[in-house]
Amino acid sequence: MVLVAVFGVALLIAVLLSGLAARTVLSTSLLFLVSGALVSDGFLGLIHITPDSEIVSVTADLALFAVLFTDGMHVSFPKLRENWKNPARALGLGMPLAFVGMALVTHYLVGLDWTTSFLVGAVLAPTDPVFASAIVGRKEVPARLRQLLNVESGINDGLALPLVLILIAAAGPTAGHTDASLGKIGLELGLGLTLGILLPLLVNGLVRFRLLGSEPKLQPLLPLAIGIILYGLCHLTHANPYLAAFSAGAVLTAASPEAKSAFEPLGEALAELAKFAALLVFGALLTPQLFGDLSLGGYAAVILAIVLIRPASLLLSLIGTRFDRREKLVAAWFGPKGFASVVYGLLVLQSGIPQGQEAYTLIAVCIATSIIAHSSTDVPIARLFHVEDLTGIPADRDRDETATLLSKETGHVRA
Repeated sequence: MVLVAVFGVALLIAVLLSGLAARTVLSTSLLFLVSGALVSDGFLGLIHITPDSEIVSVTADLALFAVLFTDGMHVSFPKLRENWKNPARALGLGMPLAFVGMALVTHYLVGLDWTTSFLVGAVLAPTDPVFASAIVGRKEVPARLRQLLNVESGINDGLALPLVLILIAAAGPTAGHTDASLGKIGLELGLGLTLGILLPLLVNGLVRFRLLGSEPKLQPLLPLAIGIILYGLCHLTHANPYLAAFSAGAVLTAASPEAKSAFEPLGEALAELAKFAALLVFGALLTPQLFGDLSLGGYAAVILAIVLIRPASLLLSLIGTRFDRREKLVAAWFGPKGFASVVYGLLVLQSGIPQGQEAYTLIAVCIATSIIAHSSTDVPIARLFHVEDLTGIPADRDRDETATLLSKETGHVRA
């Protein structure tokens, strides 16, 4: 109950300060992270949570599922067909470069063996725009930039998971991972994708029957029911829940835009609650001992992961695209480590591999540092785009159209 009370207090403070946070570097995500750390064993000792506590894995799993389900609803297949090249570059080139770069840094600076180093690289390769919401959620930010970050982060979680499981097995499988294989992992991914596609289509078909249908006030609960059923089915069948969540959100939007519109306010609120709960629990794991266990080489690896590896890998992948310099730099910076990395890091810790504890310590510190760095810089950087609009300096792609509109208003348009 102490954890529930702390969550309620933190939620109240976050709501009261949300207006200020939307305009400044103050971050509600950071508030929950710090709140969890303060009430943990490392400080006030009000709650006792360890990495192997069930509440840790459950909250992180639910939060990631909820976030990916709502993220999938922002995917527009027509727009994606028109602009698939940029996300494909980020996923096909940027993500492997970040994976290899992190593995090299981990091996040479932290001293982990090659297999565990590549495992750390795989865990930290996925990105999460939840901690950069001012970038992906603000209309003044160019749509192609928001789409790149949103699609990349939604898909790379599922792409990283097979590699994480394979490397855990290679580093020293325990009872929970001895049967990990390419065939099994492929089956889990395929089943997750299948469930994520078929379930929304089935429900959408049922809604179209004359005798069936929901009252307007209950319409938001229809997508929620789909999400709950999908989550349960994935865990019962061992299907990949994250790929299922993202694909279900995207399919539901394409098949029933009205359902998406009805659910969006509720869905965003539920995803925020799940995110805050996971951050509070994860923060409780960030004790002084955890930070003290990381070597100087580990801290150097964390800094390089955030300020060099992600930015350099994405900048290389975007060479030759139509992004301007500012858009490339913003996309390169916002590669925060989020719930996927938390979940995968817990898998590493609970796997029992020889260097699992050292790997988890590096992963946890990197995630915490990333949340602090990215969630406190999203608003100032997003406002750079807004300032441009306010000063009347249109972006290149809109310059001609804006000039024409201004000419029409002043009556100087030539016949």
